[in-house]
Amino acid sequence: MHPAPLPGPPGPPPVSDEAIADAVAGLDGLDRVPVDEHVARFDAVHVALTAALASIDKV
Repeated sequence: MHPAPLPGPPGPPPVSDEAIADAVAGLDGLDRVPVDEHVARFDAVHVALTAALASIDKV
């Protein structure tokens, strides 16, 4: 008989669909924002979505 596996450290909390929706909502109204502010908006969404993907794989 094999011994039961020991639990590992807890991973990061799962990212909710709401968190992803909030990140993407940062692009709402982009057509009304000056073009020089677009990069900051895209960067913020990219960071949030990268964190969401990383939490899926627990990286």
